[in-house]
Amino acid sequence: MPKLLYQGHGSFRLTAGDGRVIYVDPYKGKGYDMPADIILVTHQHRDHNQVKRCAQKPDCRVITNEEALAGGTHNTFDIEGIQIQAVEAANKNHDPKECVGFVVTLDGIKVYASGDTSKTGQMESMSAWGIDYALFPCDGFFNMGPEEAAECARLIGAKHNILIHAKPGESIRKKAEKWDAPDKLVIEPGQEVPL
Repeated sequence: MPKLLYQGHGSFRLTAGDGRVIYVDPYKGKGYDMPADIILVTHQHRDHNQVKRCAQKPDCRVITNEEALAGGTHNTFDIEGIQIQAVEAANKNHDPKECVGFVVTLDGIKVYASGDTSKTGQMESMSAWGIDYALFPCDGFFNMGPEEAAECARLIGAKHNILIHAKPGESIRKKAEKWDAPDKLVIEPGQEVPL
């Protein structure tokens, strides 16, 4: 059974049913000891790109925003049956030519890692993608706040919506419990849940 460990800030780890490990935006928290098969980096701000924190298998594949946007398009990757689709991410603090989100499909489950973003034009079409879990930032300064994140959750229509990336020192649990999003799933830093 696949699992998601929310490490804190914008960082989380996915573990496939066969034990393969994917880290997304490594920076905060614990749980980087499982050797990575794949590491995804949505953009090059230091609170999202600490790849060296992750234990890595010799053939670990690191996909950053640069590879994801190579050729001026949002690229798709298939790594031994794990599909990764780069998607739009942007706001006043994040250039769309330097930032992406990712939709990761493993074990038939689709997980949307929004990266640092606000609402994008692509989100309206993503409701047809059948996303199972969507993770949204909510700090309200570098990214959208919880109200806009709730609007994005309604647009995308994932089965489960998760709030991450609050302001430093702010309780993600308290913020998520008040979050007016459909089908929300409250996960605290350090908590792992089955997908």
